[in-house]
Amino acid sequence: MIFGPVPTKQAKGSILAHSIFCSGRRLRKGMTLEEADIELLSASGVNEVTVAQLQDKDVHENQAAAELAEALVPDVKAAGLERTSAFTGRVNLVAAGPGVVAQQTDRLIALNSIDPMITFATVPNYQQMQKGGLVGTVKIISYAVDEEKLRSACAMGAAAIKLMPPRLKTASLLVSQGANRSDEKGISAIKSRLDALGITLEKVITSEHDINPMARALSTLSSELLLILTSSATSDPNDTAPAAVRAAGGQIDRFGIPVDPGNLLFLGHIQSRPVIGFPGCVRSPALNGADWVLSQIACGVSLDENSFAQMAIGGLLKEIPTRPQPRRPKK
Repeated sequence: MIFGPVPTKQAKGSILAHSIFCSGRRLRKGMTLEEADIELLSASGVNEVTVAQLQDKDVHENQAAAELAEALVPDVKAAGLERTSAFTGRVNLVAAGPGVVAQQTDRLIALNSIDPMITFATVPNYQQMQKGGLVGTVKIISYAVDEEKLRSACAMGAAAIKLMPPRLKTASLLVSQGANRSDEKGISAIKSRLDALGITLEKVITSEHDINPMARALSTLSSELLLILTSSATSDPNDTAPAAVRAAGGQIDRFGIPVDPGNLLFLGHIQSRPVIGFPGCVRSPALNGADWVLSQIACGVSLDENSFAQMAIGGLLKEIPTRPQPRRPKK
C-alpha cells in the first residue's frame, strides 16, 4: 500500500485518508474516491489529497477483517458467537448466549505478532459473558494489509476462540445456620449468579453448622451442582463443611484459591456432581473468586492445579466495602 499526498486528478480509485468538507458536502475518510468526487474536489479548489493506494497484493481493510473473523470463528453456531459485518476495518465477535470465553492464547498472541496492522483484541480467558456481550474485536489498523500476512494470521487464528455455554442446568444450595442467623442476602446473591448462567436453583435447604447434619442434608440433594454456604467461614480442609462433604461420600479436590476476595472457596465432588463451598464474600454481588470458579465449573471447564495457579495473575480483585476484614483497614 502506498500512502501519502497525490494530485487530486490522480486520486480516482484511491482511499481518502482524511475527511474533507467541500461545497457543503463531507467526503469521509476511508471512502474510495470516484470520478464525481474528483470533480467535486477540483471544483472546490482542492488540488491535492492524502490517500492510500492499494497494490496488487494488498487486501482492503474490510475484506481483511471479514476474512480474519471468519477464520477465527468458522462455525458461529458451534462457537456460540456471532460476527458483525465489517466496517472501517473492524468486525466484532459477540456472545450468542451466556457462557465463558475459551481461547487458545498462545496462538492469538502469535497472530497479533505477525503485523502491527493486523489486530485481534479479546476479553480475558474464561471471562463470563452474557448474550450480546462483546467477546473480541478484529481491527485492521491500516486501509489495507499484505495478503500473505493476512493468510498467516488466518491460519494462526483458525478456530482459536469460542464461547463455552453452561452445561449444568440445575443446582441446590445447602445453607448452614448459626444461632439466630438468617442468610437471605447470601441466598439471593447466589440465585442471581445462577440466573445469569441459566441455571435453575431447584432447592435451598438449611441445617445446623455441624458435620453430620450437613452430610445428611447433602445426601438428600439430587441437582447437577451442589453449593454450600456456611454460617462460619471455612478455614481448613478439615473444617466442618469439607468434612461434611466427605461424610456424605464425597471428596475435596481443592481448598483455597489465589483470588482475593474469594480465598476461602473449596471445590469437591460427590460421585460425579461438583460441590462448591462458597466463601463469605459471595454474599456480596461484587465480583469475587466464587464467580470465576462457579462459571467455569458450570460451563464444563476442567480445573486443575495449573488452572488455579493461573487465576493468581489478575486475581487481586476490587475490595468489597462490606468485607469483615479489609486488606487495608481505615486508619
